[in-house]
Amino acid sequence: MALIVKKFGGSSVGSVEKIMAVAKRIIDEKKAEDKVVMVVSAMGDTTDDLIALAKGINKDPYQYSREMDMLLTTGEQVSISLLTMAFKTLGHKAVSLTGPLAGMKTNSVHTKGKLVDIKPKRVHEELDKGNIVVVAGFQGCDELGDPVTLGRGGSDTSAVALAGALKADSCEIFTDVDGVYSADPRIVKDARKMKEITYYEMLEMARLGAGVMQPRSVEMGKYFNIPIHVRSTFTTKTGTMIREEYTMEEKDFVIRGVAHDEKVAKIAVLGVPNNPGIAYSIFSALAEANVDVDMIVQSIRNIEKNVTDMVFTVASSDLSQTKKIVDRVADQLQAIAVLVEEDVAKVSIVGAGMLGNPGIAARMFGALSKAAVNIEVISTSEISISCLIKGAQLKEAVNSIHAEFFPQK
Repeated sequence: MALIVKKFGGSSVGSVEKIMAVAKRIIDEKKAEDKVVMVVSAMGDTTDDLIALAKGINKDPYQYSREMDMLLTTGEQVSISLLTMAFKTLGHKAVSLTGPLAGMKTNSVHTKGKLVDIKPKRVHEELDKGNIVVVAGFQGCDELGDPVTLGRGGSDTSAVALAGALKADSCEIFTDVDGVYSADPRIVKDARKMKEITYYEMLEMARLGAGVMQPRSVEMGKYFNIPIHVRSTFTTKTGTMIREEYTMEEKDFVIRGVAHDEKVAKIAVLGVPNNPGIAYSIFSALAEANVDVDMIVQSIRNIEKNVTDMVFTVASSDLSQTKKIVDRVADQLQAIAVLVEEDVAKVSIVGAGMLGNPGIAARMFGALSKAAVNIEVISTSEISISCLIKGAQLKEAVNSIHAEFFPQK
């Protein structure tokens, strides 16, 4: 007997036909004594459609963050109810539970919530009754009972966290690709599927733009030490295992993958005083608004006048809020100007193998040079290097870097 958590994304349940296909697959694969928990996203483009509806009311609906969560959580409720009906139609016991009913407790940061506790008592009770339990991903509730969503890709986090809380035997993430690749296969035709990747490397890949997993879901996997199997909804092939360490020979490549992120914007605060506390005044204001800042560069603008420029990136979805905050702080600091650039993208390489291997950065920069791609900002971590470039050159940049580190045999 095994307790298995299976997560299906929006593309996997994007139509009634796909929902029925998922239900049939689960029943066919389920052994008699297995206990199965499903975590499901909203159907297809439902979330985008709901956001579009909100923008029809107000061009900046996220200023009403609680109401956005009230709206967006309805998407998953549609898919879990339909999938549960599909199981019942096929003669199997099942029950649907919203995130709160499944015990998912969050903080009160609407649209960007974090799980703070999971008490899956109701899930255990329903499993003991012989039900397949279908849980709405992407959502929980705060201490007041208000709905809170977990950000884009939050259903991954719901699934892995629930698997950890239930002490499940495995967590399977079903998606429209059949594993984790060395680059986005939609951009790089020669991208290679990985058999395994460590939590540490996958976390960096996800943080830097690899959309196959949400960063917090990988953190949850590492925290609970739950192996995560990323696989395709549409085939039965083995996908990619995300785990603590490699269990087979998967160390042929110094670099594990090339990640990219098109949904970024660059902010430049020009001509601020080069004094202690200036950076704090800018970034503390953004932190209070729950805006995540990524790449940061400070450079001297004028030594004689002792002024500097601050350049940083944020997610495109946070740009409107960021601009309002930075404009206010810049005015207080008597900055020369605040400039915004949206036609930018971030391209990164990730791999624990770069530790102790000199020349990795030079090879990346050389690949960008061959593709005639100019670098605007550079940032590094122990196992990653990221470059901010013009958005229009992203495809050429990713392909050139991938060819450098993953040459065709």
